[in-house]
Amino acid sequence: MVDSNGNNLAFLLCTPRSGSSLATVMLQNHSKMFATQEMWFLMSLYDLRSPQRRAYGGTGILSQFYNGILPQETFEDASRAFALQAYNGLLQSSAGAELVIDKSPRYYYLLEFLDALFPQSKRIWLIRNPFAVLASNKKVNKQRGAGFDLAGSLRHPDFDMKIADLTVGLFRYYHYFAGDNPYAHRLHYEKLVAEPRTQLTEVCRFLGTAYEEGMETYGNYMNSAKSDLYFSMGVGDPFVANHKEPNQESVHIWKDVLDKREIELYGRTLGARIFRELGYAGELEEAEKLTGVRFEHEPDTELIALRTKQLAEATGCRWEEGYTLKSAADPGRGSAPAETAEASNGRHAETLRLQMTARALEKRLELGAMEQQRLKAQLDATSRKINRLKSLVPFGSRLSSLASAYLTGGGGKK
Repeated sequence: MVDSNGNNLAFLLCTPRSGSSLATVMLQNHSKMFATQEMWFLMSLYDLRSPQRRAYGGTGILSQFYNGILPQETFEDASRAFALQAYNGLLQSSAGAELVIDKSPRYYYLLEFLDALFPQSKRIWLIRNPFAVLASNKKVNKQRGAGFDLAGSLRHPDFDMKIADLTVGLFRYYHYFAGDNPYAHRLHYEKLVAEPRTQLTEVCRFLGTAYEEGMETYGNYMNSAKSDLYFSMGVGDPFVANHKEPNQESVHIWKDVLDKREIELYGRTLGARIFRELGYAGELEEAEKLTGVRFEHEPDTELIALRTKQLAEATGCRWEEGYTLKSAADPGRGSAPAETAEASNGRHAETLRLQMTARALEKRLELGAMEQQRLKAQLDATSRKINRLKSLVPFGSRLSSLASAYLTGGGGKK
């Protein structure tokens, strides 16, 4: 079962069209793993704090509730509780499975949230040659009867989610997995299709289990319950079902599918450094020979910044620049603090009340200028008190839950 720290939970992370469907259809053949097509539901939880227009109205009220009244810790506790119920419900529906693989490529959207909810979850970064990812996008769009004009879309001032994937998404994962971390594993698509057994053995070891014979020959499992569930969703790579096991046909597809203009534009956008650091120096050299252009070492920072700004404006979310994976265990979960529970809970509850007061003051400061000086002084004093209390109270899931119960009237003494 998945626990509150994220043990027995793994996230398969990558930009769309990186080969995650292929990786998932092989992993779900393992008797101890539950893996299906894309889940995405953590994004819905995260987006509660940026409410959209609804027929019943109340967008402003909901925004004020989530961002002005509900403490961050309480929101994360509630989101974690929902996710645990979902993940463990899926495990119960799959006989013998003990570990959930959540394959959701656009989770680059919420990496900070993911780390806050499940700090001990395993993260697998599926890496693929960026030119091949671009080519796969173009190929799938053509197969679905939709055009793909990279030159027009990349430079067009309007927001485009696929362009965000190819730029913002790639760099978010690039920074997130920049350092060594025991909770992170890098899996290269090219190695996976060339030597699937070896790569799956390493992935299984990372996940704390053993490779099972025949995982890679997913065609042999086509009539199983797991496989039926996987393909029933109808999302992901439409070409996976055309084969029974991994093949290397798509490794060099970019040289046939992309024209020189597209290769040059994307190479200039990403810069040479990311290709070299991800292990694609050879492909970079081929691209430079094909186009006759030597790409700058660094990316087009102005374009990346524009796409990041557009995604933030379209979604209402904000990220920490250059954010890297944080996976430290939460000492408050399952361990007793040194001071008495009653004292800790009381201080933590007071801190949460003060945080709510601080948010309310911030809102009032936004709404008018009449009492700004007095309100700002009150806000500063409240913030200082919060910081003093935070230095005394060990924050954790257990305390947050108790404090939340206290605030709602369920945890206080009668």
